[in-house]
Amino acid sequence: MNSNFDAVHPAAGEDQGHHDPRYVEFPIAPNDATWEDGQPVLNKYSTFLTREHDFPGAKAMLYASGVPNEEMMQRSPQVGVASVWWEGNPCNMHLLDLGKTIKDAIKKKGYIAWQYSTLGVSDGIAQGNEGMRFSLQSRELIADNIETITCAQAHDATVAIPGCDKNMPGCVMAVARHNRPSVIVYGGTVAGGYCEVLKKPIDIVTCYEAQGAYLFGTLGSWSDDKSVTPEEILSSIEKGAVPGPGACGGMYTANSLATIIETLGLSVTGSSSTPAASPIKMREAVKVADAIEVCLRRNIRPRDILTQESFENALVITMALGGSTNSVLHTLAMARAAEVPLNLEDFQRVSRKTPFIANLKPSGKYVIEDLFRIGGVPSVTKLLIAGGLLDGKTLTVTGKTLEENVASWPSLPLEQDIIRPLSDPIKPAGHLVVLHGNIAPGGAVAKITGKEGLRFEGEARCFNKESELVTELNAGNIPRDRNIVLVVRYEGPKGGPGMPEQLKASATLIGANLKNVALITDGRYSGASHGFIVGHIVPEAAVGGPIAAIKDEDIISIDAETCIISMNVADADVEERLRQWKAPRPPVTRGTLAKYAHLVSSALDGAVTDLF
Repeated sequence: MNSNFDAVHPAAGEDQGHHDPRYVEFPIAPNDATWEDGQPVLNKYSTFLTREHDFPGAKAMLYASGVPNEEMMQRSPQVGVASVWWEGNPCNMHLLDLGKTIKDAIKKKGYIAWQYSTLGVSDGIAQGNEGMRFSLQSRELIADNIETITCAQAHDATVAIPGCDKNMPGCVMAVARHNRPSVIVYGGTVAGGYCEVLKKPIDIVTCYEAQGAYLFGTLGSWSDDKSVTPEEILSSIEKGAVPGPGACGGMYTANSLATIIETLGLSVTGSSSTPAASPIKMREAVKVADAIEVCLRRNIRPRDILTQESFENALVITMALGGSTNSVLHTLAMARAAEVPLNLEDFQRVSRKTPFIANLKPSGKYVIEDLFRIGGVPSVTKLLIAGGLLDGKTLTVTGKTLEENVASWPSLPLEQDIIRPLSDPIKPAGHLVVLHGNIAPGGAVAKITGKEGLRFEGEARCFNKESELVTELNAGNIPRDRNIVLVVRYEGPKGGPGMPEQLKASATLIGANLKNVALITDGRYSGASHGFIVGHIVPEAAVGGPIAAIKDEDIISIDAETCIISMNVADADVEERLRQWKAPRPPVTRGTLAKYAHLVSSALDGAVTDLF
């Protein structure tokens, strides 16, 4: 025996000796376990496979995989390096190389590092087509995948490297479940795009809005050169919008979640705003290895970091920077995985007290690369701590507090218009508004930055899937002479299935300059969406929610000040309509989406699949 411990304690995310019956019980070395030479035992999970000869087959497989000697086999912690890598998506195509760099940095610590990939979905490619139904589901599969490999392979720690929207919360949910020392490394934001024909900066959202203008015959007006055809403009936009690796550049979903994860404390300082193509992103690898060492030596686990206070911080940064509506859904799911109580009312409460200060796309002018140049998210964090809006005492993966991490970071320069002073915000309260009413008794989420106005009333036009609406938009059949509320339903977690984003519809509205239109749905919106939009309506239509009872020409009112969304229909009439309502046939009955539709919870619970 080359150690001073024999006891095997249960471990599933709770304190040693107190097994959480919701998870598989794993043996774990005690926190104070040491080797005979007094060195701490860092491989608290894998040691029960490797320190003796109880599992010779396992050791044989590990030797064959590259463990060089008996000393490392017995004593070195095994760290899984999970890259959400695949070719064919700029958000993820560089993550294999980033993972290799991180793996090498971890190996220099004398640790064993195992690199593997998990799946993902490109929202940009799936947007507006049937592929989008697989997007939200991929979050659950990523979480399941990383949890599975970590637990089955007895990894002692995890480094997860996400790049695209659903990657981000999927990785956090995984490490919150297995609760072993972990660090999240964001793949980074893309550089700004440029249109050669228009001679101006663009990004991925320009593509969708240009399509709307093209369909309505107004794209030619985007160029001062009247010899340029609309097709040439659109082609130039397609070629220049995404110049290389990295996630979509505005405060869209990936960047919103990266910011949240850094503020929660699961990323090293600056990770959320460092561009993918910057040399600094590769230099993060050393910081990540240092953070993993700190977490292993101090036994800092994800649930030590993911606390009520850190989630409060996450809500504040979301409101201050204008984060995506998807932030609500994903933060609820991450909190549930970490066993931290969180609900829609928490978002509303924080929104009321947090000024909106970021001039970032989609509602503003700039992208995250611009924010990086003036100090990035750490400089914003420093501002919000100084303003009393963030709790700087929360623990992070560096072993330091959030406040300590940013103490030496530069303050935001005065001569810039990307981040406004707290004393002169764009909007005195947050942009995300939680609505209730006879359309959404369980709640709904609106993104109201202020430029759309705070109230909208119009007559309903109902569609039972996004493609029906897009067809009507393309045909020019949406009136411009009166206010219209477009209702897209049966697109919720179960009804979609998959709660697909409605970016194609919302961007077409912007491109077509339909300012007399609001859009409501039980589905989701891309982080790139803007306009008068309401999503995440609960209950969804597929389970008989009141949104299913709306009829064409019903008058719908949306009020962001009173937080009410309602149809001007008597309660008794709504109830009668719902009594006559018949559930539609399930859109799928076999395969992965059928399983998802059967298991998934409502948006109120984050649309998770392990809520039993």
